[in-house]
Amino acid sequence: MVVFWQGLFVGASLIIAIGAQNAFLIKQGLSKQYIATVAGICFLGDVVLMSFSILGAGSMLTRIPLLSLMLAIVGAIFLLLYSYRCLKSAYTGQSALHLQADQVTLHSHKKVALMAFALTFLNPHVYLDTIIIIGGIAGTLTLEQKWWFLTGALTTSLIWFFGVGFGARLLLPWFSKSKTWQVLDFGIGVLMFWLALGLVYYAHNLLQNPIV
Repeated sequence: MVVFWQGLFVGASLIIAIGAQNAFLIKQGLSKQYIATVAGICFLGDVVLMSFSILGAGSMLTRIPLLSLMLAIVGAIFLLLYSYRCLKSAYTGQSALHLQADQVTLHSHKKVALMAFALTFLNPHVYLDTIIIIGGIAGTLTLEQKWWFLTGALTTSLIWFFGVGFGARLLLPWFSKSKTWQVLDFGIGVLMFWLALGLVYYAHNLLQNPIV
């Protein structure tokens, strides 16, 4: 169960960070337009990419120690940079997402679905999150732990996408506050730093105890 909570928090730290995908989801939530479609595509993307990363790519890493080491190092560097960016945003307050209902433009169902699909599967950042970060962490787990980790991460994804999509209007006052995003960015930054240290420790152990 510990790994489940780890997956839950890792998933939250990556999914909640506001980017193009979440901004689009929130705007659709504000307009009350095709929310289930957008949230469903976002969640489906996580199911496919996280499952491959944790059960596929992660399993491959355990059989190729050198690749696992390289990914752990790259992942640690990326997490440290990610942590720095979040902590900087928390300090400056630059990540606040100010959305108003009158800023939303209505589109056809097909166009909304295509936009959601593109923001989910054509976003390079998504693959950095799933392959480098989640895949790197999963590579250090046993098969049973990977299932718990995946369940935790997907639980966060399900709650976040559908919760934000359908609750966007109710949460608008909360989302509009710069202080809220500063606190959120600070928490994410600290968690990313802690995860980076974990990957550094894992890489150090691989170097000290190489597997031939």
